[in-house]
Amino acid sequence: MRPASLLRRRTTAFSPFVTFAALTATAVVTVAAVTGCAPQPESPAAAPGDAKASCAPGKLATEVPGKLTIGTDKPAYAPWFDDDNPANGKGFESAVAHAVAKKLGYGKDQVVWQTVPFNTAFAPGEKKFDFDLNQISISESRKKAVSFSSGYYDVRQAVIALKTSKAAKVKTLAGLKDVKLGAQVGSTSLDVIGDVIKPKQQPAVFQKNDFAKTALKNGQVEAIVLDLPTAFYITSAEVPEAKIVGQLENNNTGSGAAEQFGLVLDKDSELTPCVTGAVDALRADGTLAELEKQWLSDAADAPVLK
Repeated sequence: MRPASLLRRRTTAFSPFVTFAALTATAVVTVAAVTGCAPQPESPAAAPGDAKASCAPGKLATEVPGKLTIGTDKPAYAPWFDDDNPANGKGFESAVAHAVAKKLGYGKDQVVWQTVPFNTAFAPGEKKFDFDLNQISISESRKKAVSFSSGYYDVRQAVIALKTSKAAKVKTLAGLKDVKLGAQVGSTSLDVIGDVIKPKQQPAVFQKNDFAKTALKNGQVEAIVLDLPTAFYITSAEVPEAKIVGQLENNNTGSGAAEQFGLVLDKDSELTPCVTGAVDALRADGTLAELEKQWLSDAADAPVLK
C-alpha cells in the first residue's frame, strides 16, 4: 500500500466508510507461475520450444502488439511511485515494472500505463492490461479470479497510532484487542485485523488509505493497519504526529507463509510464465534487492508485535 494514500482501494463510489460485512465479498482466483518455487500455470503446458518462442523478447502476445500495457491505481503514491507518475521509473513499483518490461524486451517507450482501481485489478473478468502492480498481495481467494507472477516483495503489516494515544503504548497483539482499528477495504491489512488481531470492536473500513489516515487524525479510530513501507512514509512525511506501534510477523496471514506482492495477470494468461520468469530473474541477479534498498524504508527499527 503507499503513503497514507498509497493504499487506494475502492468499492463504493460515495462514502469513505464501507461496512465490514461488505468486505467479505472480495472476489478472486487462480494462480499461474512458472519457476521451480512458484506454482505452475493451470493452462495446458506448451512444448519447451513453444514456451521459449512465446517469451521471445518484445514478441509477447500483448494487449497492444509491440507494446506492454501495465496497470496501477491513481493517484500513484510514494514510496511505490514518485510524483504520481508511474512512467518515470522512480519509486519501487515503477522501477520493478520497468525492470520486468526490460527483461521481456520492452523499453520505456514501449510501455503503456493504464489506470486500474485497486479492487478492479483482481476482480473476476477480462483484463485490459498485460499485468498490474499496486501492492496487491498474493492470496488463495484472489487466485480464483486472476493469475499472479511469483512474488516481487515480501510484505509485513504494521500498526500506526497517534503518539499521544493509548494505542501508541501497545507492545503486543493482545494489547490491540481493545483498540478501535481501521483499514482499507479489500486489503490484506483488513484481513489481518479480522484473522490475526481479532479486536473486540468491529474495525472501521475505508475505501482508501487516505480516508483511514484522516480518520486517525480526527480520532475516529485509534490505530490503522497497513503495509510497513506505507506506514514509514505516513509517519515520516504525512502524519508526523503518528508513530509505528509495531509490525506483525511475516506469517501475518495465518497461513504460515510470508505475504508477498505479486504482479496480477488475467486468469490463465499466456503471459504468466514469461512474467514470472522475468521476476525470478530479477530476484536471482539481485535487482529486486537493490530496488528495495533504494526505494523502501528499512524495517529494522519497527518492533515486532507478538
